[in-house]
Amino acid sequence: MRHYLLTFCLLLSASFVFAQSGIIRGNVFDEGNGDPIAFGTIQLKGPGGLERGANTDVDGFFSFANLPIGDFTLIATYLGYDSAVVQVNLAVENEIEYQRITLTAGGVSLNTVNVSARRERARSDVAVSKVTFSSEDIQAVPATGGEPDIAQYLTVIPGIVSSGDQGGQLYIRGGSPVQNKLILDGMTVYNPFHSIGLFSVFETEAIRSADVYTGGFNANYGGRISAIVDIKTREGNKKRFGGLVSASPFQAKVLAEGPIKSLDPATGSSISYLVTAKRSILPETSKTLYEYAVQDNFFNLSDTSSLTAGDIGLPYNYQDIYGKISLVGGNGSKLNLFGFNYTDDFEVPSLARLDWTNSGAGLSFLLVPPSSNVVIDGVVNASTYDIGLSDLTDAPRRSQLGNYRIQLNFTYFGNKDEIGYGVEFNGLNTDFQFRNPVGVTFNQANFTTELNGFIKYKRTLGNLILEPGLRVQFYGSQNTVSLEPRMGIKYNATPSVRFKAAGGLYSQNLISTQNDLDIVNFFSGFLVGPESTIFDKDGVTPTSDNLQRATHAVVGVEVDANDDLTFNLEGYYKGFDQLIELNRNKLRASDPDFVTIDGVAYGGDISFEYRKNALLLAGNYSLGFVNRDDGEQEFPTSFDRRHNVNAYGSYIFGNDNAWEFGFRYNFGSAFPFTQTLGFIEDPDLNSAPVLPNILTGNGDLGILLSPDRNGGRLSDFHRLDLSLKRTFSFGDYTRLEVTASVTNAYNRENIFYVDRVSNERINQLPILPSLSGTFHW
Repeated sequence: MRHYLLTFCLLLSASFVFAQSGIIRGNVFDEGNGDPIAFGTIQLKGPGGLERGANTDVDGFFSFANLPIGDFTLIATYLGYDSAVVQVNLAVENEIEYQRITLTAGGVSLNTVNVSARRERARSDVAVSKVTFSSEDIQAVPATGGEPDIAQYLTVIPGIVSSGDQGGQLYIRGGSPVQNKLILDGMTVYNPFHSIGLFSVFETEAIRSADVYTGGFNANYGGRISAIVDIKTREGNKKRFGGLVSASPFQAKVLAEGPIKSLDPATGSSISYLVTAKRSILPETSKTLYEYAVQDNFFNLSDTSSLTAGDIGLPYNYQDIYGKISLVGGNGSKLNLFGFNYTDDFEVPSLARLDWTNSGAGLSFLLVPPSSNVVIDGVVNASTYDIGLSDLTDAPRRSQLGNYRIQLNFTYFGNKDEIGYGVEFNGLNTDFQFRNPVGVTFNQANFTTELNGFIKYKRTLGNLILEPGLRVQFYGSQNTVSLEPRMGIKYNATPSVRFKAAGGLYSQNLISTQNDLDIVNFFSGFLVGPESTIFDKDGVTPTSDNLQRATHAVVGVEVDANDDLTFNLEGYYKGFDQLIELNRNKLRASDPDFVTIDGVAYGGDISFEYRKNALLLAGNYSLGFVNRDDGEQEFPTSFDRRHNVNAYGSYIFGNDNAWEFGFRYNFGSAFPFTQTLGFIEDPDLNSAPVLPNILTGNGDLGILLSPDRNGGRLSDFHRLDLSLKRTFSFGDYTRLEVTASVTNAYNRENIFYVDRVSNERINQLPILPSLSGTFHW
């Protein structure tokens, strides 16, 4: 461990001795509201015919290094904005010039720029199994209740499968929810989706960008063995007060933003705020608007005695609050302070109640030193997650998790190379209690720490881009160091064809109460890996460590058919070398609390995107195989969806482009389940050692399951959603958006689950028409 820390300190200090010549760097901003322009195109022209190009990052930042003395021209362009041209002079060696560039909306890019920033970024970024999108992309896809949400948008991404409308969780290329890390402004969010499954805790209009890595992610991410979703929110308006209010049959929300200290046009400094809040109103509106959905498609009301659909409604209560204060300096440096409180309450009177709260606060910063070509960023945050489930059994089921995180990253920008490295401290405090169906109680109260470091190097060699990386994870409670090499490659074979590949080793210590046999499970509790000895799936051989581990390999090709149409094809393999699950079949105190299994996920995706003027058409097809092996048999997981098809699009039309039509279609082949062979009487053994009368005693009804685990398949899923939006403009900033939408337009009866005893089929949500309005000012 000492050798690792020494090596990392040397890497840390190395950034300040990199050979430097002249540097031109800066940020590009929107003239109207001061927001950074992400993924804009920057062209640099200099002495001796020197020409270079770059794209701004999510903060609008760009950097050109190793420049000679002389005069330079910067050309900043972005589709939909007037281009800006800036003259820069480097008079002495090692001089660093910072330029703050603003673009005005409403113009047309220079004629020399004939590709979008999206296309240009694809040529310079390895981006294997990576999808980047913005708030505008989310709003272009039809949404339930006319309320665009990232939870619904994620399901159209290749390789992502949702378990359904109610209690829905996302499974990403064979990884279960606990194996996917979701990050908000540098903070891990442990339960990002509400019980209804259609809405997340995040406010769509506050999202600046989101990166989804469905596999093969590099060394700057860790602690999960399947996928990463990294969401960044925007700053509040730096020039004026504004916001929105919105209402639909599902929820009501408000967003307010504005300057605390207005943007200084001379220096570029500002202080602004952004506050969002939303609350579910579905429990009340559904009693009258969607009573049929409760009665026929939710649960068996006969289980609730005298209760009716009108009494209960759709019992999904949630409330989300998020706030952010941003301090932006004149040279691109900034500091963000943020906090959130997310709650969810799902209750069926006389049956069960589940509620959870996720609260947190933190800060993130970006430091651009005036005399170095190293950019420093970091986060400091803390959060708590608390969930409890109560039902008729009175069995305790609760989970508390506290998380404390500090991360510091450094990025060096060279001419054709880029080096990123960083260190992270992660503390986890868990308090878990769970009683299984046979009355055995599990308890875990633990505090553990993780110390992680990474280095990632990006080098451009002609048409080839190499991105090797190494992550080192030290798990304190396990006293284990995990070395995890990563690699990403892209080859630009032609201006329109790009080959790519990525892979690496991954580990994690976090375990979920859910497992890969669950069909429906609203209770999402967490605990850390055991410190005691656990055994391989044979039940005899001790494991070499108590971590969950995976190996990824991804290959693909991107093809630009023309300026408007792009195809992407990828094949992937994930070997889940060791998975650890709670032993929910534990019968006696001497049985192990945890069991190990392994598995594999493999398949491929093909997707296309067509963008031309006001028309967007996109779609994808995924073929996937997800299996687990517990030592007794190999079986498909409950989320093993063989075929998945998505098609979606939007079209803007009418005077002043006031109308927007959108559609989304999803087809998913059937999920597996374990079939029922029959029923058997379970004798009452609680009276032991006095056994019940075998002739007259009545035991509980037991279910005899097939030994072929998940050997059956439910019915296929398919659904069409439609929307039509009309925008009424009342000025430069004031407008009203009215959206008519219908979810499950042809009222497909998609299965939720089947009650094994009554054989009653419970469906997903039926057709749900709605009308919503959003007022912006």
